[in-house]
Amino acid sequence: MRNAILLGICFGTLALPLAACSEPPETAVAEQTFGPSPTLPAPEKSWLPTVNIATATGWPDGAKPRAASGLAVNAFATGLDHPRTVHVLPNGDVLVAESNAPPKADSGGIMGWITTMVMKRAGAGVPSANRITLLRDADGDGIAETRSVFLENLFSPFGMALVGEDFYVANADAIVKFTYRAGDTKITAPGAKLTDLPAGRNHHWTKDLIASPDGTKLYVTVGSNSNIGENGMAEEANRAAVLEVDRASGKWRVFASGLRNPNGPAWEPNTGALWVVVNERDELGNDLVPDYMTSVKDGAFYGWPYSYYGQKVDTRVAPHRPDQVAKAIAPDYALGAHTAALGLAFNTGNLFPQAMAGGAFVGQHGSWNRKPRSGYKVIFVPFTDGKPSGKPQDVLTGYLNDNGEAQGRPVGVQLDKQGALLVADDVGNAIWRVTPAPKSAAR
Repeated sequence: MRNAILLGICFGTLALPLAACSEPPETAVAEQTFGPSPTLPAPEKSWLPTVNIATATGWPDGAKPRAASGLAVNAFATGLDHPRTVHVLPNGDVLVAESNAPPKADSGGIMGWITTMVMKRAGAGVPSANRITLLRDADGDGIAETRSVFLENLFSPFGMALVGEDFYVANADAIVKFTYRAGDTKITAPGAKLTDLPAGRNHHWTKDLIASPDGTKLYVTVGSNSNIGENGMAEEANRAAVLEVDRASGKWRVFASGLRNPNGPAWEPNTGALWVVVNERDELGNDLVPDYMTSVKDGAFYGWPYSYYGQKVDTRVAPHRPDQVAKAIAPDYALGAHTAALGLAFNTGNLFPQAMAGGAFVGQHGSWNRKPRSGYKVIFVPFTDGKPSGKPQDVLTGYLNDNGEAQGRPVGVQLDKQGALLVADDVGNAIWRVTPAPKSAAR
């Protein structure tokens, strides 16, 4: 239904080394739905969600996203099959999960029809390649010269993590472990299942993954099985959560909950806190509820489905749970309504200007249910002392053409070994690489 095929909004200006937002905020209300203390409008009610998906076309020959002033972008790799996430190995090789949703068992009814239509128009209604591809840039020119199938016959893979020689893949239904040795371009030995993950209907199928700094734990994101629990809360057991997995035993526990569809787990470099981006609920209007990024605290509850943005009660949810609402924590930073952020990476390198040190890159996939459309871009949020400290700033735009069609849609973001930003584009079937522009080319 309201699948994770969404993300992005245009934000106001800010004084950072990147260009200000090149597209003005769609409405005054939209401009207020980002930042640490968003001003939220009253909820609107409708029988059916707004459907305003940008038809996927792909990039014309030679075309690419538009980099902000002071930045440059080039194609690191093209001709991929629905690339969703990127993982950079210690030797600089880049792994790309080419993946899509598993077949759905609950595609009937009006909402099933809407889901199918949205996915097809968005470029997501294609079979999953179910593989991870390795890209190698041996000469360091920012373009991958070689590629190989690193792993295949997976099940809608998304998250990836490496601890020593143990390589982990988060499939839609389980974490699987493989043996990797530095320099490998292909893994042929069968993997071993570390643990099952909540799956079922797979309303939100993406399972993102990160290892703890000491390597003893894995943290995996699990989205909800519904918009607001309408399939029954039994279907939501251990979902809408970040799970902590013991790497030695495979046993896991709920680390943080009430997060409707978390993705992009990343360690904030100043405090060491775990952060995620989260897709919030639908059908409350064009400007509700803002998607967000937040630190996630052990044992914390972030509201879904009973409340949003802290303790703002969602009156559609029955039965009401005042006890749950009372303990709901407000997230750290709003990213605009229906923006569907799917990628998060902190700037821990030294390639970009010092003013950008420690800030967050966010991949915003683009809205499917908002008028006007929001997102379809990559943004940067500055951080100071471990907290967001300014308005978002454009990094890559131009994913929508003049006809409102999607030439591309950004998903996962990661820094490569040189500190450049890699961006997976699942409609453009490319990996883009963002760097500071050469001084002679900077405007």
